[in-house]
Amino acid sequence: MPELTISPEKVAFVIEKAREFDVKEEASDPDSGSNAADDDMIDVLGDNGQDPVVRELSSFIRALNEDEQIDLVALMWLGRGDGTIDEWEDLRARAVDARGEYRNPRSETVRYLLGEPMLGDFLADGLDAFGVEWDEEHTTPDSSSPSERDEDESTKR
Repeated sequence: MPELTISPEKVAFVIEKAREFDVKEEASDPDSGSNAADDDMIDVLGDNGQDPVVRELSSFIRALNEDEQIDLVALMWLGRGDGTIDEWEDLRARAVDARGEYRNPRSETVRYLLGEPMLGDFLADGLDAFGVEWDEEHTTPDSSSPSERDEDESTKR
């Protein structure tokens, strides 16, 4: 079984945020009032281009290292059915080749991934192909080591 260079926790975070983004829709209430309650909260799911979820997800993906970004693209392709787990190395090689075509690989990788309408579902299916269980309840990735987390917890008290 191949190994991922990106942690399942990081992928789970992207899945959760991508699903939050996927439920957004084009402006459905162009004559919005000043109070969301007056509008029955219609605008909450509207995509107005100023979405903090998009900014958070974009920043997160952009901050991943090159191997993690490559795995994320290949994992999305795996979940989309563009290959099987047995073809993982080929999927990764294709992702490396595609990345090599970009002028600004970090930004264009983000744009490519966020342009995929079912990104969260495809990534979840990709993790499933790896036999990786991910928990929607714990989707905030933590890159610190256990000892650093313990120190942080003790200083909060």
